[in-house]
Amino acid sequence: MQGILAALLNSLEIGLLLFVIAVGLNIVFGVLNVINFAHGGLYMLGAYFTYSVVAYLGLPFWPALVLAPLAVAVISIAIERIVLRQVYGRDVSDSLLVTFALLLVIDDAVRVAWGSGIHVVAPPPALRGTIEVLGITYPIYSFFVMGSALVAMLALWLFFVRTRAGRIVRAAAIDRRMAEGIGIDVPRVITGVFALGAWMAGAAGVVAAPIRAIAPGMGDRVIIDAFIVVVIGGLGSFPGTLLGALVLGLIYGFGGRYLPQVNLVLPYLGMALVLLLRPRGLMGKAAS
Repeated sequence: MQGILAALLNSLEIGLLLFVIAVGLNIVFGVLNVINFAHGGLYMLGAYFTYSVVAYLGLPFWPALVLAPLAVAVISIAIERIVLRQVYGRDVSDSLLVTFALLLVIDDAVRVAWGSGIHVVAPPPALRGTIEVLGITYPIYSFFVMGSALVAMLALWLFFVRTRAGRIVRAAAIDRRMAEGIGIDVPRVITGVFALGAWMAGAAGVVAAPIRAIAPGMGDRVIIDAFIVVVIGGLGSFPGTLLGALVLGLIYGFGGRYLPQVNLVLPYLGMALVLLLRPRGLMGKAAS
């Protein structure tokens, strides 16, 4: 039972962190119809900015939690206005290729700015150590990761359901022409949505920095996992993103403990199975 509980906690930690990353990817797709492979690079920038704030500026972890996602969001605004606006209205494959190129550019920029070595960020003092849960010891910081993801989930839900800005975003996602017809500044909404998705990626990078090795290319693996999440859950579906993230978390959590030899293959097998049985994802909507 202790092994199962440990695997379950690991699954929740992985799944909830993946949700924060993947939901930004899904929001951008839902509004812009763009598959943003550069999302992984923005996640990586969040981790690197955290390292810079802590190591170079000498500030604690908590200011980095505020500053790093904001810096990533500002960079994303420049990316959206200079690059992505050139591919709106084209086939989805065009945006995929452009954003994949941006991911490679960000990877090289990181190598130039921070080098090719591995960097480490320590958890804040208040979140170091372990606690005992039902007979097993588990890192305190891992509970912080899960709690942060739950707070982000609740905040996003409240934003889209309870606020006027959230309803405007939903209107732009459903029918862009209709939104323009009723006076909504759609280009500004698009920029804001892209910045929101980038902020989510940057925030996930900050939270992941103390538990992941910070190195060039760290965003490549993450964007693949995020893409698997949205495929399993359904492109454009907020609940589907959560479900897909939890499914992938369970695959990694239990696969890593009980099937380590094939753990790297299991996510792709899971995605293939979902595509065979539910081509639009577990909670994806059928085309009208």
